[in-house]
Amino acid sequence: MSLALAPLDANVELEANLPCRKFDPDLWFSDSPAELELAKSLCGDCPLRVECLAGAVERAEPWGVWGGEIFERGAVVPRKRPRGRPRKEDVARDAALRVEAEARLAASGLSTRDAVRLAA
Repeated sequence: MSLALAPLDANVELEANLPCRKFDPDLWFSDSPAELELAKSLCGDCPLRVECLAGAVERAEPWGVWGGEIFERGAVVPRKRPRGRPRKEDVARDAALRVEAEARLAASGLSTRDAVRLAA
């Protein structure tokens, strides 16, 4: 049987519509905080978002955007900060974002205390 005549796998068709398959994969592993936020926003409508996040938590992904969350050193971080000492308003915003990240994980059915460590 020729590959051209082989039945099309439904998973292949689904993967073609995933944001991480449509856009440059480097976007999900960027060093730029702005690009990581863009990758997070692209994950928002993904049909596999919850499964992707659960898999990343299970594997303790060392870095990148997985399931709409940023992982750094195996922990979910609310946002990637640029290098250097953070400003006071950034520290306050990070605290609020950490609470929001915990709420998103809980809404996805993942217990933040049991399944994943949130970076401080």
